[in-house]
Amino acid sequence: MSEKQTYKTTTVLSLEDRARRVLTEKVNPLLGEHSGGAELLNVEDGVARVRMTGACSSCPSARFTLEEVVKAALCEELPEIEDVVLDTSVSEDLLDFARKLLNHEIVP
Repeated sequence: MSEKQTYKTTTVLSLEDRARRVLTEKVNPLLGEHSGGAELLNVEDGVARVRMTGACSSCPSARFTLEEVVKAALCEELPEIEDVVLDTSVSEDLLDFARKLLNHEIVP
């Protein structure tokens, strides 16, 4: 084999990995203009569960953004995803931060 010949490797990404890539490359740059973002929690039975982050997490228009931006991009790029739902639970990171703050481990 000559020095110029290379082997092509094919990596098969899971649906969740492909959805994360869509969020990273297409959705989050748009939401980042407003100091926000979207995080994929999981995909199950064709439904992607997404949490809005940053400024988007507390925005009154988060559901609209989810429908018009996040769902549109995911469903267009990945036909296997039939729906996208907004997860409004409190993240473990925020809970950990609140515990540390209340225990005076962090000075505001």
